[in-house]
Amino acid sequence: MASGISAEQVNNGILALNRFATFLARPELNIESLADVHRNILERYLAELQTLGRTENHRRAIGQLGIFLTDIRRHRWDTSLPADAVLFTEDVPRQAKRLPRALAEHVMAQVEDPANLARWQDPVYRLITIILMRCGLRLKDACRLPFDCLVHDADGAPYLRYLNHKMKREALVPIDEELEQDIRDQQQRLLERWPAGVPVLFPRKLKNLHGQVPMRGDTYRQVLNPWLERCDTRDANGQPVHLTPHQWRHTLGTRLINRDVPQEVVRKILDHDSHEMTAHYARLHDTTVRRHWEKARKVNISGEKVSLDPDGPLAEAAWAKQRVGRATQALPNGYCSLPVVKTCPHANACLTCPMFITTQDFLPQHRQQRQEVLQIISAAEARGQQRLVEMNQQVLGNLDHIITALDQDDDTETADAG
Repeated sequence: MASGISAEQVNNGILALNRFATFLARPELNIESLADVHRNILERYLAELQTLGRTENHRRAIGQLGIFLTDIRRHRWDTSLPADAVLFTEDVPRQAKRLPRALAEHVMAQVEDPANLARWQDPVYRLITIILMRCGLRLKDACRLPFDCLVHDADGAPYLRYLNHKMKREALVPIDEELEQDIRDQQQRLLERWPAGVPVLFPRKLKNLHGQVPMRGDTYRQVLNPWLERCDTRDANGQPVHLTPHQWRHTLGTRLINRDVPQEVVRKILDHDSHEMTAHYARLHDTTVRRHWEKARKVNISGEKVSLDPDGPLAEAAWAKQRVGRATQALPNGYCSLPVVKTCPHANACLTCPMFITTQDFLPQHRQQRQEVLQIISAAEARGQQRLVEMNQQVLGNLDHIITALDQDDDTETADAG
């Protein structure tokens, strides 16, 4: 612990060693010393862990045991440990890739409601809640914010400075002027109680005569659910909402990705150490875009509905092709469904191309283009350019089919909403 390891990590190491020691104590193994702990013993232990389930606990147990075996050799605690008594990377179960546990927007609308935020009986808890929601800090980092946590750039824009305990480094996150004022109000309250100043923004309430000790995360967790009950916060099924403070961090990351904030910017705001951590939010965004794509009415140049089976065997391949098409073959008024490995034989003639697909999102562009085509036809007729008239008449007809089909879908959605 003197080297900076947390008490929780020390405890995890002790639990891992106790579990392994209990396994070695079995009479049938006949283990008398570390000299008897060969790779085959470790493999039997790994097999037993595998049968118990609880993958996350096993990852921790195996990781801590591997560190212990390495330290035995590093510090020469016991030179009798066999050379093959090692754990490899592939021995650790793969961690399941879970989507971020972001809160639904209608839940966020309730907890962000100023009237509900005013239901906090203590302004300290209200401020912590706002910081968690708007800045995406981990609860431990929010509770340990320093008193002088405000920083301004050359333009005078405010930032929140905090210590990212997980990465063991200081980080900055941009904030708005309203949150800056709330923090200054908290600083003023602390100076009124402790004129000499305190080192932390949120001192512990009790047994903290000089305000030196920061609030614990458990203290905030204990008051969170009673606040949610006072606000009568409910989910989509009308059931009371129970959430964890860390879900606000997931929600912020998801919101930023869904608003097309570049992934590198999201990584900086959340102070992730790797792009892979931030990629979890991008995976959710990809799922969201796909759901809207599958739900949208898609028509071709004749106004005929184009159906893609979301559950069929080609669903993943079709979505991958469409997503690549968005990136490489996006058109100002739709998408090209021609495989990207093929060259388009048409020169700027998408509205007469059978591979063209469009959705309701492009209705304004279609209506504007229809007006432009009408002007081209009128001008060509005046100049006697019959061939140009015929070519644009076909485009005009396809535009009429598209606009009519998409307008019908719009009317249907409006009636359903009513």
